[in-house]
Amino acid sequence: TRPSERPPTGFEGDPATWRTPRTRTGRAPYPGIMPVTYAYLGPEGTFTEAALRAMPGAANATRVPFTGVPAVFDALRAGTADAAMVPLENSVEGGVPATMDELIGGEGLLITAEVFIPVEFALLVRPGTDMTAIKRVITHPHAQAQCRRWLARELPEAEVLAASSTAAAAMAVAEPGAIYEAAIAAPIAGEHYGLRALVRGIGDRADAVTRFVFVERGGARPPESTAADRTSLVAYIADDHPGALLEILREFSVRGVNLTRIESRPTGDGLGRYCFCIDAEGHVADARVGEALMGLRRVCADVKFLGSYPRADGRQAEVRRGTADHDFTHAQDWLERIRGGA
Repeated sequence: TRPSERPPTGFEGDPATWRTPRTRTGRAPYPGIMPVTYAYLGPEGTFTEAALRAMPGAANATRVPFTGVPAVFDALRAGTADAAMVPLENSVEGGVPATMDELIGGEGLLITAEVFIPVEFALLVRPGTDMTAIKRVITHPHAQAQCRRWLARELPEAEVLAASSTAAAAMAVAEPGAIYEAAIAAPIAGEHYGLRALVRGIGDRADAVTRFVFVERGGARPPESTAADRTSLVAYIADDHPGALLEILREFSVRGVNLTRIESRPTGDGLGRYCFCIDAEGHVADARVGEALMGLRRVCADVKFLGSYPRADGRQAEVRRGTADHDFTHAQDWLERIRGGA
């Protein structure tokens, strides 16, 4: 698609650079030219679509929904899409296994941004349906888990079935001759598929948030540091022995790098073989983060770098005494003087 004649919101300067977004401070958080085709977990009406619409440049891009996270990544790797938006973790249910497995198993991918979306669930029905008529409810397993108490209290006899996404659940209820009386999904899904929100705000946690990541094919440099960044990676232990996880954690701890998430996932190479998906505060350009990654590379069988990108919450890392960039520079200079006989 071509950019419009007027610069979209968040863009500035010459039309040739309209796809290069700018933050309020004038920094360019994403490298190069923004892609023009986005893939996302569909169908239309998912929380993932809402996250994608929050991205700079999304209004001027072609947005293509796919059924299932693997299909989204297949489109990205095949070149059908230039970038993709997928859910990574939820504040209630934790990580999204399908996304983590694709990031672990696939090569040449780079996370360049993240988006936080508050999660609101509604019970969607066809017009004329009331609570007494609901015998079967369809939704995504994560949505079911986040509405477990409400379902047990309000629809204890209803059968709950799984869908590939909350929007797919809404679409299934809207189809002629559907066997489901209700879907649990975002209110926007009801607007897409002509359903009525019989009850809104049915989640057990009103403050639930889902984190989405914007993924591009590798080959470009990570976005520049903003002082409020996150670095994602996968660490593979060399062999299973006492203290293997401690060795990984120590590389971060001694350099003052705080971890915001660590989760083990099977490698697929045999029972008991695991890797660790890690999110750390800071940017790969920060000396403390770079040194930690080098330390991991020495003690691990492999380390897969998934990206350094601006944090959606804008929170800056607390830099402990002795772990700022200039501390590493001064220490390196001191060592070089000793080696030189000074």
